[in-house]
Amino acid sequence: MRVYLDYNATTPVAPEVLEAMLPYFTHAYGNASSIHSPGQEARSAVEDARESVASLIGGKPAEIVFTSGGTEADNLAIFGIVAGASAKRHVITSAIEHHAVLHGCEKLQSDGVDVTFLPVGSDGIVEPDEVRRALRPETALISVMHANNELGTIQPIEEIGAIAREADVYFHTDAVQTAGKLPIDVNRLGVDLLSLSAHKIYGPKGTGALFVKSGTRLEPLFFGGHHERDRRPGTENVAGIVGMGRAAAIAARSVIDEASRIAELRDRLENSLLTAIPQCRVNGRQDKRTANTSNMTFSFAEGESLVIALDLRGVACSTGAACSSGAVEPSHVLKAIGLPPEDGRSSIRFSLGRETSADEIEFALDVIPAAVEHLRELSPAYSPADGKTAPVR
Repeated sequence: MRVYLDYNATTPVAPEVLEAMLPYFTHAYGNASSIHSPGQEARSAVEDARESVASLIGGKPAEIVFTSGGTEADNLAIFGIVAGASAKRHVITSAIEHHAVLHGCEKLQSDGVDVTFLPVGSDGIVEPDEVRRALRPETALISVMHANNELGTIQPIEEIGAIAREADVYFHTDAVQTAGKLPIDVNRLGVDLLSLSAHKIYGPKGTGALFVKSGTRLEPLFFGGHHERDRRPGTENVAGIVGMGRAAAIAARSVIDEASRIAELRDRLENSLLTAIPQCRVNGRQDKRTANTSNMTFSFAEGESLVIALDLRGVACSTGAACSSGAVEPSHVLKAIGLPPEDGRSSIRFSLGRETSADEIEFALDVIPAAVEHLRELSPAYSPADGKTAPVR
């Protein structure tokens, strides 16, 4: 059996999504900006998808800008807002953001923009009062992710949104890890910009979207044609956009029931491992997180080695963000919540998804304890405190 527990990195394209996309690779190949019939067929498909994506997050179709993915959506939000507010040269973000935001903010710093990186506690949560204290008259943007990709911790976006509105500051959230997992209403959250990625919701890679609230002053990153209401020039990726639209429609139908099912499986995995394996723990706050995510430290078992060992045994997981794989340093997220470097390097992330079954979880529970024990036996620093671990039955 092969068990995939890395859905936060990417999801498989749903069969219904692939079926919806296929015509736009073959006979329905028109350019969505052309005025002839093939072009207008493509345009109609793009606008239908725009409605589906908007519906998933409670926005309006005219507020959706299609991009090449979550990274571009984050960059468009950050750089677009700062460029449109030239007199305001301060941005607030958190220390646990995805690198698409963190590295973007570091670039802003190199360009002379002041950036405040808010700390988080051991629970991985940003305190709204910290946001309030960081505000300045020259603050142009607050950017705090909806849920962390490594821990699953859900941030107090509504409270931060209220603070942003009170201060008349634009507010962006990266919702790449919450779309399809949590009900989202951009009006209730109080955000001006929200980033999405298709391949996290069983859609295709290479397609994303940015919600831009009506009236938001956003400068484009690229220049060319008048596509996407002058916010993102370039011929539309019709097949990818159609796939994202269909994926969004499917997610909207199943978000609540699926979250409940996955949470039960996640808890079974997590609680059983905590019982079977000594000197392991769950990282971050456990009650306010996405239903599918578990980040665990297995002390004295090096994380990268454990990922490889589990892969050889048929279980795919990760040490954190997929775009950081191969990094020698511990995750910046685990460092931010105060984990010592040795524990950060001994942590891995399990993330479940739509195709995860109870049988797969039981298979993983048979494999993981033995893999951890084997790696610990190779560590000169390990001294078993509670005897040998035993496979979960």
